[in-house]
Amino acid sequence: MRLPRRLFSAAGVVTSALALVVGLAPASSAAPDSASAVSGASVASVASGRNTLRQVGYFTQWGVYGRDFQVRDVDLSGQAERLTHLNYAFGNVGPEGECLMGNVPGETDAWADYVRPVDAADSVDGVADTWDQPLAGNFLQLRKLKEKHPDLKVMISLGGWSWSTHFSDAALTDASRKRLVSSCIDLYIKGDLPADSGRGGPGSAAGVFDGIDLDWEWPGSAGDTDTTFRPEDRKNFTKLVAEFRKQLDALGKRQREHYELSAFVPTAEAKIDAGFEVPKIMRNLDFVTLQGYDFHVSGEPVTNQQSALFARNDHSVHGTVEAWLERGAPARKLVVGVPFYGQGWTGVTGGGDGLGQPAAGPAPARWADGYADYEELKALVESGSWTVHRDRAGGHAWIFDGTTLWTYDDPRVLARKAAYVKDRGLGGAMIWSLDGDTSDGELIRALDAGLND
Repeated sequence: MRLPRRLFSAAGVVTSALALVVGLAPASSAAPDSASAVSGASVASVASGRNTLRQVGYFTQWGVYGRDFQVRDVDLSGQAERLTHLNYAFGNVGPEGECLMGNVPGETDAWADYVRPVDAADSVDGVADTWDQPLAGNFLQLRKLKEKHPDLKVMISLGGWSWSTHFSDAALTDASRKRLVSSCIDLYIKGDLPADSGRGGPGSAAGVFDGIDLDWEWPGSAGDTDTTFRPEDRKNFTKLVAEFRKQLDALGKRQREHYELSAFVPTAEAKIDAGFEVPKIMRNLDFVTLQGYDFHVSGEPVTNQQSALFARNDHSVHGTVEAWLERGAPARKLVVGVPFYGQGWTGVTGGGDGLGQPAAGPAPARWADGYADYEELKALVESGSWTVHRDRAGGHAWIFDGTTLWTYDDPRVLARKAAYVKDRGLGGAMIWSLDGDTSDGELIRALDAGLND
């Protein structure tokens, strides 16, 4: 069973009740600054599209099942035309230290990725897959989405909370780093997929992915219960980023392409310092996406904010940005994460507006207790039984009905965060995850308007 990263707090606290049901469904000091050479153009406009800042959205592989959120929905909702990057979550690193692909429950899902036939109703271009195609499933739909939106870049995101298990081992030596990077580039960038039910083969997924997103949670500090970590992860992550940059650039030079390289990075300063040599990795990364959510989660005994813009003596978006700037990260390479979901508690006592009060446990929700998509929370607000509360100084919102509380980002919160990104000269915003928005893309429209108007 795989767990979305959003279920874990900035301190790495997991909500066990959530974990049971989610299955429904970087460079040496001498390295050239190859990422920096293109970063200015990338921030100004990754291609020649309308966006002036990066807008990165995660598409969850498993969302095509229970949620029935297909790649086509990214187009129909208006999300695709507003994104600069779509991160496909996730690719796995196997125990042999290579990018892993197959059909192993809880580890890989080739069926969703490239085997599953997509019918005309769910296809981006309205054309159904046939039995003899070498590529089907999400990967073919992503290629079709790029054909319709040529400025959109698609990245494969490696790891996540559940699939960072073997990163530390794979990054341990020069030989193991080379093997990992080469395998990931072969699989995703060159598109050499394993043969499976008549699909796959050499080059079958070529042109689907434009780069790699490293989602190692976390180098040098604890992540999921089975994830290995060691003190030398900090230096090894730097070397791993450098190796990805080296091999991606070598391939890109031959193909006259620039393959992008990014990383998802934490908010907690202890985790930053344990795992990241910030100035070194930033030379070889096109950008990083900052954890901007799960500052508090529904497994905690007291209700709290999960994604405040500002907070005194607590995690916040501003605090995360400042922590990375203070350690030498360029502002233009910092992309702020925003949630398209909420964290929720029930059995809240103590009265008032519900925030900072004891709770009995995670709130019931459609997909998993304790978290709900924005679309679900919007329906609660429209029911008339909930009161919307706002911390104007903190820049966050929550709803409360006297018993149950949800903390989340709505269009007003996102507009303020977009203004913050622009005012601070940051690189843009990242969304976890696209399937939480309304069918007409209410949240991404608000974010896009704030970043680009």
